[in-house]
Amino acid sequence: MARVSGSTDAAAGTALVTGASRGIGAAVAHALAAEGRPVAVNYRTDREGADAVVAAIGEAGGSARAFGADVSDAAAVDAMFTEVEAWAGPVLVLVNNAGKRADELFPSMSLAQFDEVLDLNLRGPYLCIHRALMPMIRARHGRIVNVSSVGAARCLPGQANYAASKAGLEALTRTVAIETARRGVTVNAIVPGFVATELTRDVGEAFHAAVPARRAGTAEEVAACVRFLASDAAAYVTGTTLVVDGGLSAALLPVHRLA
Repeated sequence: MARVSGSTDAAAGTALVTGASRGIGAAVAHALAAEGRPVAVNYRTDREGADAVVAAIGEAGGSARAFGADVSDAAAVDAMFTEVEAWAGPVLVLVNNAGKRADELFPSMSLAQFDEVLDLNLRGPYLCIHRALMPMIRARHGRIVNVSSVGAARCLPGQANYAASKAGLEALTRTVAIETARRGVTVNAIVPGFVATELTRDVGEAFHAAVPARRAGTAEEVAACVRFLASDAAAYVTGTTLVVDGGLSAALLPVHRLA
C-alpha cells in the first residue's frame, strides 16, 4: 500500500478518483485535495505515478493515499472501497476517470478489443457507482462525476468501441441522476475535447486546427470543472454533461475550413 500524506478531514467528504496516477485524473485529485478532502488516488498498474501524485498533494498540505485496483473487476472494486472507507470514511465524491482506447477499424476489430474498452470505460463506472451509491444515499449527500469524451458524439474512425463506451456512460449518468436526485446525490458527466494527455498523445496538430480555441485543453481546465460539480454550489446540477472542448462540439464544420 502506498504512503499517506497529510491528515484527513472526514467532514469534507472523502473523494475517490479512478485512473488518477496521471493526466486528467491526477489533476482532479489535486483539485479535490485543495478543497480539504482526503483523496483516494486509484491506479491499476502505475503505482509509481500514483505515489508521485500522493506525494505532491501532501507537499501542498493535502491528504491523499494511493489504492491499486482494476476497476473493471467487481471484487477489486469492493475491496478498494472497503479500504478507502477504513482509511477516511465513506466516499462522498466519486470521479470515474479511468479509461482506455484500443483503436481499430470496425471490420478488423476483435471482440477482445471491443470488450477490453467497454469493460474499463463502462463496466468500471457501473461497479464504482454501484458500490458508492448506498453510503451516499444514507448520508443524503453525494457527488458522482463521470469523465466522458467528445468522441461519444463526434466519432472518429477506428473508435467504435471507445465511442460506444462513452455514449453508454453518458446514458448511465442521466439514468442514475434521475433515480437519485431526491436523495441529495448528483450525477453528472464531464466531456473533455482534445486535452493534452497520454491518451491523446497520438492526436496530431491537424486536429487542433478543428478546435475553435485552436489549441488542446489542459488537464487542469477539466479538473476545475470537476471541482465545481463536486461542490455544494452544484447541488442543483444533475443529469447533465458539461462540455470542455474549446468550442469543438459547437462547430458545424472544422474551423480550419471556415477560417
